[in-house]
Amino acid sequence: MVSKNSVNKVILVGHVGQKPELSYTPNGFAVTSFSIATNEVNIDLEKNKTEHTEWHNIVAWNKLAEFSKKYIKKGQLIYIEGRIHTQTWVDKKNIQHKRIEIVANTITPLSRKNND
Repeated sequence: MVSKNSVNKVILVGHVGQKPELSYTPNGFAVTSFSIATNEVNIDLEKNKTEHTEWHNIVAWNKLAEFSKKYIKKGQLIYIEGRIHTQTWVDKKNIQHKRIEIVANTITPLSRKNND
């Protein structure tokens, strides 16, 4: 469903935290999940430097999932376009959980990684 009044689009450039894990749903759809890190560096007026790393959970489906498993490696710099998706659930102990992920629709490697 597309809304004329809102946009849910994310663009990230970061380094892959772990090799994508490929699995298949019971209906046969391919899905991968992995994380990427983006880094921010700020310098204040006194020239003090602070760094912050943000970790993003990435999910890719179908052909993009299979591409990710084959070509995306840990440590690689990649470009991702997608949308934010939030999942909430209550576990068996009645504890509520929340997971924010980026559902990718474009993944482009920006560097090569030869290691597995």
